[in-house]
Amino acid sequence: LICQELELAEVNVALVYYNVTKKDETILSETLSAEVLEGFFNDLCLKLLAWADQEVAHRLDRNQVLQDALFPHSTFRTGQRQLAESVYKTASLGKSLLAQATTGIGKTLGTLFPLLKAMPEKKLDKIFFLTAKTSGRQLGLDALDVIQQYNAGIKLRIVELVSREKSCEYPELACHGESCPLAKGFYDRLPAARLQSLALGTTDKAALKAIARQHQICPYYLAQDLISWADVIVGDYNYYFDLYAVLYAGTMMNEWRVGVLVDEAHNMVERGRMMYSAELKQMTFEHMREAAPKSLKTVLQKLAHHWDLLHQNQMQAYQVYPAISDEFQLALYVAVNKITDYLAEHPTQTDATLLNFYFDALQFSTLADSFSVHSMFDITKSGQADTTAYTSGSLNKLFTENSTLSIRNIVPAAFLSNRFNAAQSSVLFSATLSPSHFYSDMLGLPDKTPFIDVQSPFTPAQLQVHIASHISTRFRRRGHSILPIVELMAKQYQSKPGNYMLFLSSFDYLQKVSELFVARYPNIPIREQFRAMSELDRDQFINHFTPTSKGIAFAVLGGSFGEGIDLPGDRLIGAFIATLGLPQMNEINEQMKDRMQAIFGLGYEYTYLYPGMQKVVQAAGRVIRTQADNGVIYLIDDRFTQIEVTELLPKWWHIK
Repeated sequence: LICQELELAEVNVALVYYNVTKKDETILSETLSAEVLEGFFNDLCLKLLAWADQEVAHRLDRNQVLQDALFPHSTFRTGQRQLAESVYKTASLGKSLLAQATTGIGKTLGTLFPLLKAMPEKKLDKIFFLTAKTSGRQLGLDALDVIQQYNAGIKLRIVELVSREKSCEYPELACHGESCPLAKGFYDRLPAARLQSLALGTTDKAALKAIARQHQICPYYLAQDLISWADVIVGDYNYYFDLYAVLYAGTMMNEWRVGVLVDEAHNMVERGRMMYSAELKQMTFEHMREAAPKSLKTVLQKLAHHWDLLHQNQMQAYQVYPAISDEFQLALYVAVNKITDYLAEHPTQTDATLLNFYFDALQFSTLADSFSVHSMFDITKSGQADTTAYTSGSLNKLFTENSTLSIRNIVPAAFLSNRFNAAQSSVLFSATLSPSHFYSDMLGLPDKTPFIDVQSPFTPAQLQVHIASHISTRFRRRGHSILPIVELMAKQYQSKPGNYMLFLSSFDYLQKVSELFVARYPNIPIREQFRAMSELDRDQFINHFTPTSKGIAFAVLGGSFGEGIDLPGDRLIGAFIATLGLPQMNEINEQMKDRMQAIFGLGYEYTYLYPGMQKVVQAAGRVIRTQADNGVIYLIDDRFTQIEVTELLPKWWHIK
């Protein structure tokens, strides 16, 4: 273009790299003729035009077939039509929706299908189907597959996003061409891999890995590239809601019109808090500082000095502060910038201690800049330090105590509201979203976001719900509750042998009930959840529930088996829930309660009652999974008779 405008026969072009740390330049220059440049320009334009034509054709074809798409079953399940119509209306109006819908109505299909139907009319570029767990991602992929199989003309581009840790082929190497063979030449081999992926249609975890291996590129970054060209992205919450979320960044930069579906949305409160919380451990920092590169020693020493001041000025073991020390913030900010420069100069750096501290410090520093009433800053001092790791003797002093600095997000609404506002529409759905104002307040949904309680496909006749009000599971009465719980379970089991689950508030409580139960009823089979179960252990625990097995499984409420497991028919016929699921009363939760009271005027409810009862209803939901199921639930505690508690239980239950 310059040669044309100035009528030049040739021009000297240069690419200049500027090192912002060293303030020096590296210049790559080349003299090229106008003819060569014109050929290069035209070649790029032809490639771009071919790609643009392909993308326009795909969009037109996609929108046409979606307009004519049919629901993949002859009829809707009870409540499923209501859910689907509400989702479609929400998308049409460009609004948000909270939808409480019990298991069994087909929530995944009932939300994905209507949002796909709304894509042409609302000119949506993409749908984000976001989940808390791997099993949720698979449900989304399965529902999309059912829709496409029933409507043969639909050829959606679907990408499953998987974490770097689970997709990386060389976890011990840095993501750099001088370190990882899949990074070197990545962009040279990317176009062919991209075309193959888009032609395939659905690129789930397995397909991404296979294509990446074939083209010898990184599967994680291949998936990141495909986001720009996909119609539906299936992944974890953090890809859109996290502080550094790639889907949110893409939405803002490219001005995508997106529809967001949040599966099992009751998990969003705790996950949202985790995304916008950060902590720094003093002992971890000192381990890192001892082995840090020489160029970082000075800045890390200054940070250690300001950390010591925070530590020494605190007399109690735990204390909440109204603000974060400006001096410490500045020292941390300087340290983060210095480490950033070091890592830029040493891109193949793979020292885990330095990298882990860097990412933790970056998160902490970023959240410190936005610190407000939605979060707490506290310092926890702990006991004796493990000095055995210090063999070089290079540290100036060893700590007999160490501290943890925490920014704890309490109300993620301040951060998540921008995510919901950026979406054309958003639907949050789960079997437990009551009371709706709690989730609206905590998640930052737009004002007047409607809430629907979808009609349940189940009838009261399918489920016997009993309240054992003669038993108290309060901490002070826990010892007196063990024998009555054992007798209640044995009586129910003997009247109708089968598969049952008992949910308790802690592993210690579980152990005590288990020991007495085995002593008094050795002929009734039991098995127990234990701490730190591996994925294989959890699978084996679940696989013991068969249509012909019998026994009682002991588990902790809120753990791996309180939600997200599907045991239809005789695989589970009853549950005993011996707790309200209230979070532990400790200094942190009490501080949180005070903050909730100040913001919402409902400190106890928002901190203890609502989160606890959500776990209870989720656990109870394991019993009835299909319209052919029948079962029994015992709610064991006198507090289950209180009106504020019974109001949080499913409306279709008939409680005795």
